[in-house]
Amino acid sequence: MSRGGAHARPFPYVSYLRVYEPLDAFSDAQQLVILQQRSRGRGLTESMEQEQSLRRAMRPVSDPFPHHEPELVRVTHFPGVNGATAPYYCPNQLAVRTTLAAESLDQSLRGPLIDVLVPEVAREAHQARLDPDTFADSVAKLHTRSATWGVPFAWFALIHEDDLTEVVEDDGRVTTVRVTARIGDCIDRGRRSVAQLAIGAPEMDLLDELTEIVEWLEVFRRDAVVEVDYGPVADRVFPDDSPMDVRLGIESLAEADMMGAAASYRRLASRWIPIRQLARSS
Repeated sequence: MSRGGAHARPFPYVSYLRVYEPLDAFSDAQQLVILQQRSRGRGLTESMEQEQSLRRAMRPVSDPFPHHEPELVRVTHFPGVNGATAPYYCPNQLAVRTTLAAESLDQSLRGPLIDVLVPEVAREAHQARLDPDTFADSVAKLHTRSATWGVPFAWFALIHEDDLTEVVEDDGRVTTVRVTARIGDCIDRGRRSVAQLAIGAPEMDLLDELTEIVEWLEVFRRDAVVEVDYGPVADRVFPDDSPMDVRLGIESLAEADMMGAAASYRRLASRWIPIRQLARSS
């Protein structure tokens, strides 16, 4: 369990699914960026990211895109196959992620609101700042996914309650929980869940979500590690049995045990529906 006072409460709740790779998985240019930041503590990186986000949100003219901000890199340490703990790295890829987020917002919103939130002039300026070559590579190998107002159930299918778990606290409040596992284990668990859902509940959206996540994980090297970062929502749910409940629910569906599946869903719903309802609260 670690402690850090650099975590302010963000808004809304955001959780992350990240893939970390060894240094030699990155290009020479990326390795130079990583080596400049590898000694920085995780808490400081989180604070820097939040400060950058607040600066973008407080601009006098609406423009959510980064302007030549330095690429941040997160570092995690995980036991390798030989038992020795080694560093793994996850680039933030903010420029690419904001581009994809704006495209997603454009598909979900219509009318003048999208122009207020993401003005066309801001989009054009952001596109002019992007390097087409590195942008294409980053889209093909995006290291970070995010979700608001709760952790997606598909993410829980990748992790196990026995995986390496870090609880970060500040003044008695849980600021986040990070669960880390080898990518090969996550892929195996995801594939198993996909096979079970294909048998027991082929109509569930969870099947499509898990299938897509497994395909995404398969892009990375097999010596990578995967991290589920709850973010500040952890303070409302930790200790959390969601990985076990998702696993038991999927197993029950595969075995046509509807009572078992319903019981697992009730436990998950009681934990997560109140949090997701916060997105619609005034």
